[in-house]
Amino acid sequence: MKMNVIVTLMIALTLSACGGKSEKQRLKDLEAERPAEQIYSRAEAAMSEGEYGTAVKLFDEVERQHPYSQYAIQAQLNSAMASYKALNYDEAIIAFDRFIELHPGHVDVPFAIYMKGQSYYEQISDVKRDQELTKLALNTFDTLIQRFPESNWSREAEYKRDLALDHLAGKEMEVGRYYLTRGHINAAINRFLLVVRQFDTTTHTPEALYRLVESYLTLGLDAQALQVAAVLGHNYPGDKWYERAYELLDPRQRQQMLEDRGFFEKTIDSLLQPE
Repeated sequence: MKMNVIVTLMIALTLSACGGKSEKQRLKDLEAERPAEQIYSRAEAAMSEGEYGTAVKLFDEVERQHPYSQYAIQAQLNSAMASYKALNYDEAIIAFDRFIELHPGHVDVPFAIYMKGQSYYEQISDVKRDQELTKLALNTFDTLIQRFPESNWSREAEYKRDLALDHLAGKEMEVGRYYLTRGHINAAINRFLLVVRQFDTTTHTPEALYRLVESYLTLGLDAQALQVAAVLGHNYPGDKWYERAYELLDPRQRQQMLEDRGFFEKTIDSLLQPE
């Protein structure tokens, strides 16, 4: 009987010790001395089953145990992708950066840069909040387009870049409207001009021009208002914001704008260039 108690106690202590190990340590014990191909296959299986945390650990284990194997480089990239799929964007960004730094000539570098930008992009918040992540996404996509202009991933980045620009323009419009409704007209004008000058390809440009017409008229600056209205009418003749701007003008101003259409410069670059 005494011997049975001792054996039972030893088993319990052994199980307790095993249970006390961290998940990472148990994983290392499990994968110790395994061939790279086997660990890599298990990592891919975990990835396909949506077990992204396990996949990250297994891909990292491939590199740890077999750093010079044919699987090691791909495991680095796959580990970053698993972090991305797990929505661990900060970890993914670090992993993609590491891959880019260690393998600058690798064929998958454009993809890694794109996914780094996408990791920032997925964290973009609404226009009422800070847009630092939007700027980081934009800078990353710009880097990809400049370094690898012929890459398919650069074409994908151009689309996301446009969306990021539109988001930044939306932020400036939000601030400009805030100033305008509180009577801070000059501050509002600066924001609307910024949209026109730096984000002129976005969907916010027509409204920015309209708000400039509105702001200049509020300040009694009729000449500037007419000039901007001409730009708006020339570049967006059927847009609702031009119709609204036209309604802001009195009959005399409307007639003057029509008579002076040839006099006004009607491009954003020439009329609203930075001072």
